[in-house]
Amino acid sequence: MLRLPVQRFDLQRFHYDMDSPVDALTLVSDGRALIGLYFVEHRHAPPADDRGARVGDNDLADHPIFVTARDQLDEYFAGQRRDFDVALNPHGTAFQHRVWAALRTIDFGQTASYGQIAAAIDSPSASRAVGAANGRNPISIIVPCHRVIGGNGSLTGYGGGAPRKQALLDLERSVTGASLF
Repeated sequence: MLRLPVQRFDLQRFHYDMDSPVDALTLVSDGRALIGLYFVEHRHAPPADDRGARVGDNDLADHPIFVTARDQLDEYFAGQRRDFDVALNPHGTAFQHRVWAALRTIDFGQTASYGQIAAAIDSPSASRAVGAANGRNPISIIVPCHRVIGGNGSLTGYGGGAPRKQALLDLERSVTGASLF
């Protein structure tokens, strides 16, 4: 039997590294949308080899997704942006996509518990599964998994580390003047 090689139609991946007030960030794109945004030592980040070719500042004109994402992140960190509209294409299961969509409904400066997210996606007994999907969110900050807290108001885990989660929540609290807990 003749076996043909499996053809892959994945778009080529690229990555761009940028500084931020909470640490260096790596943005990953498939050429059409942002597919990843990771911190240094991010718990579930793909290996460096899976991030594609590095794009430098001089080559950004060829990668408008990175320009848009970088500009919007800079505005977020300056307290001038609360919502993002960069094109996103996170890779995950159908359940993960439901959780990540629910995360995007948590308003800037607000928090929600894992149980509240589970209820919002019509899976009220799935708070642990929501936590797992939250932890696998490949697009930190823009898909605001940092806004999810424990049912008792505790910070709980964060793929980028608890200090970064606290810093992001503090940033939003400083802009809104709201109490997050």
